[in-house]
This record gives sequence, structure tokens and C-alpha cells, in this order.
Amino acid sequence: MKKGDAILVFETQDIDRKLADTKQAIATSTLNLAQAELDFAALEKNVPEQLARLERAAAVAAEELEHFNKTARKSAEESAGFDLKRREQILASFKEELKQLTKMYAADDITEETEEIILQKQLDAVEAAEFALRMEILNHQRTIEVSLPRQLTALTERRDDTALSLDKGTKDLPRSVELKKLEIAALRTGLERDGKTLADLQKDRALFEIKAPADGLFYHGSIEDGKWTAGETIKTLQPGGAAPLGKTFATFIPSTAKPLLQAFPNQATARVLAVGAEGVAIVPGREDIAIPVSLKSIAATPAPDLTHPATFTATWPENLSTVPGQSLQIRVVSHNNDKAITVPTKALNYGPKGWTVEVKLADGKTENRPVTRGRSDEENTEITAGLEAGQVVIVP
Repeated sequence: MKKGDAILVFETQDIDRKLADTKQAIATSTLNLAQAELDFAALEKNVPEQLARLERAAAVAAEELEHFNKTARKSAEESAGFDLKRREQILASFKEELKQLTKMYAADDITEETEEIILQKQLDAVEAAEFALRMEILNHQRTIEVSLPRQLTALTERRDDTALSLDKGTKDLPRSVELKKLEIAALRTGLERDGKTLADLQKDRALFEIKAPADGLFYHGSIEDGKWTAGETIKTLQPGGAAPLGKTFATFIPSTAKPLLQAFPNQATARVLAVGAEGVAIVPGREDIAIPVSLKSIAATPAPDLTHPATFTATWPENLSTVPGQSLQIRVVSHNNDKAITVPTKALNYGPKGWTVEVKLADGKTENRPVTRGRSDEENTEITAGLEAGQVVIVP
């Protein structure tokens, strides 16, 4: 692959929709926060003014009720009584005038037409005064029994209502300021979280199209411990396929990466290897080329499969092309003794007398010969005592 080539492209419809929704939510939250901050500024200014108005209204209502009880009610009762008394006096005066006129005109033998007119006018005045007195009696009665008690009730209720409003406002108005503060804090927190969500989504969105960071090789599956494994993963890596979760589905190796040889010797082999040991690596099919290698590291403790992972550096020939995941054979000489006698490892037996091998005698018979072991591997074991060169060893 070349640098910039698309390695993997995922469906982006759902995340693009989520990105658009999150951006819209941030825009809405930003406006809501600005409006809440504006409301809070106005609230901080208006709350003291509203409390002052409530206090004034409560004070005025209490003062008006007190004034009514101490002064206004008594004055209204006296005024109503005076108006009633005045009407009674007017009626009495008109009646007295009528009486005097009647006596005066009765003294004449003949009542003149002018006198009759004057008497009629006086009679009308008396009748009007009587009617006005009746109305004043009704007004006086309503004032004393209805109007003034109702006014007292209204003033009392107004005093109680304004006092209740003041008490409620004293508690609610400062609380409304605190609630607005909490609302602003919640909006800011939500906005911050939405911003983080948007940043995370944008980062995730960038991963929906994975491009080669450099020239290199793309492998389906994974390369672990030098082994390329595709397995069932490769079945999903196709157009329209679903990427497996929790599994390495692909490996990209830059062309500039230096190749490293990995080997997994068993315990017996690992025991005889030392860092710096040199040998050769053989590529199957090109056995004519020996690649010089050197042991760089080897694990002191075994892996779960009881092997000891080891790494080798190699001097790669220019005329040999190798790629990651390729299998090679490594040969390393860990021990050399030209005079050593060796037998197949399978020929050794362990019993009460220690290690023995079955040797064929000259008469054709066999016997178990005690021996002393030296170095060994899976195939051969060095014998340091108990055998002579040329003896025939029976291998089961």
C-alpha cells in the first residue's frame, strides 16, 4: 500500500447524524445559557426592588387598617349620624314653618290664592324633607351595618394579603436567584459535556476512514510472536462486512520497519542458548542462502506453551526478499565437542542405578551399561563416561 491509501472505511451515517445533533444541542444550550445569564442579571436587580415594593404595600395596608380603626370609622359614623340629624332638623324646620303659615293664614276669613300657593310650596318642602330623611335613615343604617364593616373586612384582608405576599416574597425571591444560579451552572455543565462529547465524536469520526500512514504492507488478521494468523477474521473483511469487536482484524507494517526474527525454543534448547550466540537462518526454497543471525534476547521464564521466546538480529542479503510473517529455520551451535561420544536421546533409560543404555555385546547378547550424561538436545545426548567409541547401542 502507498501512504494515504484507504485501509478501512466504515459507514458514517449514524455518527454523522450524532455529530449534527450534538452541534445543534450545543447551539441551543449556548443560547439558553446566554438567556439564563441575562435573566439572572435582571433578577439580581429586580429582587431587591420587588421586596421593597412588597414591604411598602404591607406597611401601607397595615397603616390604612390602623387609621380606619382609630380614626376613619369613627369619623364616618359621626358623619353619617350628623347627616341624619341634619335631615331631621330640616324636616322639623319645614314643618314648623308650615305650622306658622297655617296659623297665620287661618286668622284671615278668606284665604287668598297667593297664600294657597305659599302653603302648597311649604307642604311640598315638608314632603321632600320627609323623603330625604327616610333615604338618609337607610343610608345611615347601611353605612353603620354594611359599608363600614365591609371596609373593615377589605382593609383587614388587604393587610393580611400583603403581609403574606411579603413573607412569601422574602423567601421565594432570594430562592429564585439561587435557583437561577443552579440553572446556569447546570447549563454550563451540560454545555461542557456536550463539547467533550462533540470532541470525542470528531475524534471517532476521523477513525472511520483509516489511511496508510506510510508505504507498507497490510495484513488481514494479526501478526503475533512472528506468526501471521487470519483465522475467521478474514471472512468479515469484505465490502459490507461487519468489523469484529475486541479482536485484531488487521495489521499494517511500514516498509521502513526493520525485520526481526523471532523463535520459540523449548526449555531444553533455551537452557543451552546464550545472548550473542551466532548461527544461520534458512528460507525454505532458498536453502542455498545462509542468513547470518545472532541471538539478541531470550526469555528467562517460559510462555504458557512452555517455550522461551527469543529474538535474533540478521544480516539480510540484498538478493533475498523477505516479508513479515514468513517462516525460516534457524540453526545455532550452542555446544561443540569433537571428541564427545553421543547416543540418540531415546536410547537413554533411567533406573535404580541411574542413567543406562542397552549395549550389544560381541556374542550377540545385550546388557544395560551405566553411563554419565553430558549436554543433550531433543535428538542426541553427550556421554562423558561409560561407553567407548564404536560400541553398538540399542535404540527402542
